[in-house]
Amino acid sequence: MTTMMSIQRKIRSTAIGAVAAVALVEVTTHLPSEGRSSLTYHYLFDHCITPLGRRLFDPEGAHHLALDVVRWGLAPRLSREGGSDESRLNTKIEIGNNDKRKLQFPGPIGLAAGFDKNGTAIPGLFDLGFSFVEIGSVTPLPQPGNAKPRSFRLLEDRGVINRFGFNSEGVDRVKEHLREYRHEFGGRGSEANENSTSDHDENNRSMEENRTPNNYFLWAVGWAWSRLMTTKSRTGVLGVNLGKNKTSEDEVGDYIVGIRELGPSADYLVINVSSPNTPGLRSLQQREQLQNLLTHTLKARDDYAPHAPLFVKLAPDLTIDEMKDVASVIMDTGVDGMIVSNTTNVRPESLISKHRIESGGLSGAPIKDRSTECIRIMYKLTEGKVPIIGVGGVGSGRDAYDKLKAGASLVQVYSMMVYEGPGVVSRIRKELADIILENGYKGVEDVVGAEHDDIYWNLREETARRKMQERVVAEKKIVDL
Repeated sequence: MTTMMSIQRKIRSTAIGAVAAVALVEVTTHLPSEGRSSLTYHYLFDHCITPLGRRLFDPEGAHHLALDVVRWGLAPRLSREGGSDESRLNTKIEIGNNDKRKLQFPGPIGLAAGFDKNGTAIPGLFDLGFSFVEIGSVTPLPQPGNAKPRSFRLLEDRGVINRFGFNSEGVDRVKEHLREYRHEFGGRGSEANENSTSDHDENNRSMEENRTPNNYFLWAVGWAWSRLMTTKSRTGVLGVNLGKNKTSEDEVGDYIVGIRELGPSADYLVINVSSPNTPGLRSLQQREQLQNLLTHTLKARDDYAPHAPLFVKLAPDLTIDEMKDVASVIMDTGVDGMIVSNTTNVRPESLISKHRIESGGLSGAPIKDRSTECIRIMYKLTEGKVPIIGVGGVGSGRDAYDKLKAGASLVQVYSMMVYEGPGVVSRIRKELADIILENGYKGVEDVVGAEHDDIYWNLREETARRKMQERVVAEKKIVDL
């Protein structure tokens, strides 16, 4: 018995030593050169830090910590390892029904609203590998949201229930955050910050002058981190999700304030009428109210942010008749796109977590199939003519692929990062690229709506005719010259 235990200890010690040796080689050879993009760094976050965070912090505390980690530039960057040909994801996806509002997305995977409500961590979020990031929901005035606790993990179901209630710093603070981001990385609204360059330089000089022995160590650590672990930040398309204040009696006015104040700095805007945690909000999806809201917000968009496509975010709990009404309004008003779907009030019978009884919106794996079905229905009702951003339970490349085939042009991720870690973004991209290749498609655009044969081929024929006409016009112009 003693001999057997001794052998087991030796085997265990040998195994631990071997793992440590491999880890040491990986860290010393890859981490300094590849930094936060290395497999080691991704593994550390996904299999150590993320599970530990779930054990040590309540859901909202872990959320705030994760946001800080991203904001400080400590989160993993997009990993290029694994041999996948991600060029198939680089198709320029155009959204917008007006040439002035044609918005090209560098890839199909984005971050859904709710993670960065106030726009404080945008560069770090693009670094994770998202091609587009949606911040918010942002309300006109600051508001604390609902009482805590208001977020619950359904571990056994890989879901989340939240009842935050549009906790927001308000448009004024978010506007400042967007100005800071645009000043550093360019794009929409950056011209409003050209006068702040001198202040920025002055701050840098001040930091240099304050490098005293007391803080030299921290400065040295920061310098080493910036050299070994960071590179130039990625950028992408930035969306702003707009909400209304809880006590507001002028819903339309609230959304117009958001468009006016934040639209100039946004690449696209979202009218959120589907959160289940703000009293009366979902009633705005009723035909007459939605028609009135979209008519006024589209006019405000044309006045204050004519460059920005306008999306409307929908609930997954609409009946078929309600979906038909919504689709009709969307087609009539000329909204640029829709996001399908928000969280659900419905509790599937399959849920087993003790938190399934909590009130609020359910997201994550339990909503995946329902959101995909909603995408499928809305794509049919709009005949594939209104772009859809699909969201709900996306945790793998297969999940994203299913939503694209159902009719989504783009896909968003959020809740599944709670369980998969930030490295899920890189994995989804790799898996999606592989699936597209395996199924014989050239790129993302060829997958969108592929389930709907009649609509799919009609749209492709229309696209081919349009490109032919554009080519003829271009050739005629050359001849005329």
